[in-house]
Amino acid sequence: MKTESIIIAVSTIVLLMATHIYTFLYTPPSQEGIVKTVFIPHGASFSIIARELEKEGIVTDAGKFSLLAKFKGALTKIKAGEYEFTTSMTPLEALDRMLKGEIKYYTITIPEGYTIKEIAAILHSINIADKNEFMAKAFDRAFAASLGIEGNNVEGYLFPDTYKFTRGMTVEEIIKKMVQRFDRVYSEIISQKPSGLRMSKRQIVTLASIIEKETGAGMERPLISAVFHNRLKIGMRLESDPTVIYGINGFNGNLTRKDLLTRTPYNTYQIYGLPPGPIANPGRASLEAAIAPSSAPYIFFVSKNDGTHYFSKSLREHNKAVQFYQRRLAKNQKIGIRN
Repeated sequence: MKTESIIIAVSTIVLLMATHIYTFLYTPPSQEGIVKTVFIPHGASFSIIARELEKEGIVTDAGKFSLLAKFKGALTKIKAGEYEFTTSMTPLEALDRMLKGEIKYYTITIPEGYTIKEIAAILHSINIADKNEFMAKAFDRAFAASLGIEGNNVEGYLFPDTYKFTRGMTVEEIIKKMVQRFDRVYSEIISQKPSGLRMSKRQIVTLASIIEKETGAGMERPLISAVFHNRLKIGMRLESDPTVIYGINGFNGNLTRKDLLTRTPYNTYQIYGLPPGPIANPGRASLEAAIAPSSAPYIFFVSKNDGTHYFSKSLREHNKAVQFYQRRLAKNQKIGIRN
């Protein structure tokens, strides 16, 4: 009788424990399905992770959740990053999400022609990367060299595209991803490089960045490229405003005559040839235009104040165009027309 009582008592305890465990494993904290976002930093212990999930109402018992992870051999297999859970998930579902590394991704579009500084500001604004940390790494000469980039920084090699980043990524990982994308695109483009073109990779990227900043009109890029190629061939200064602006620290948006007369490594009104490096991050079309310019004999261009340009073969024709479009701009401004 005593033995039977012990067996019944033990069986009851085991059954209660099994029921308790089953209830914990398969019962969500609530049925409301409230979305909760949790960031798991690199190196966080599972006990810390479990306590954070309990605090957010994703699991009801951090201790039991840790035991579950230990039973499944998951204590050291959780990938760092930002996760989205709901309070209607069971502990098993929550653990499975972390084991699979189903991190939350942010889709981010980097526009063509953005500089390192502007890209850093985008990433900072959505809390993907600290802008100062991003800038420091992007202007690290040794890091640039490790990516196969000539020069002091990665300007020009952060390819404009749509990316999926996570808040768990380091700035090194982000930059590497963008440079790898550039390398793939550049390899495709350079395979079509004209045999007569004698330019290094850095020169091509630098010229492409100037073309990118000079026009937003796609059909004009080969013509803009032709102007600069023609000037380089005859030893004429490029005289590109965007290069001057790039060389001005804290540019206030107003390019002055003094700026044009101030000699800097990027002032192409003062120096001959290309500046020492890219002034922005060019897209595919500008890279293609840099290696395949139009055959047009143009040497000058002036803005028509509508996003496009008028191209000229001689200084005389150019001066006439400048006067015409300046007069038209002044007239439009006087009567309140905006281009």
